Amino acid sequence: MASFILSLRYIAPVEAVDALLADHIDWLKAGHEAGHLIGWGRKVPREGGVILARGESRESIVALAQDDPFVKGGVAEVDVIEWAPTFLSAGLEGLAA
Repeated sequence: MASFILSLRYIAPVEAVDALLADHIDWLKAGHEAGHLIGWGRKVPREGGVILARGESRESIVALAQDDPFVKGGVAEVDVIEWAPTFLSAGLEGLAA
């Protein structure tokens, strides 16, 4: 399994983002239950969000990211960044491939 950072950037007014928030949260929870999404949160200031993901391939995570209601709804763009952790503090070992 490889590790990824999904960096969401809002491209629509926050009211449009909020209109899709419940669907986005459902998508996050489903991705977590499937074992792909392992952490998430808002950027500060609220310009988007960051999602930590695990997957078999970059292609599978890109496909997953494109299914996010924020992306499908045209309120956010996503950058998928693959990363190979070389150091993790205690308690974060699960992020290592």
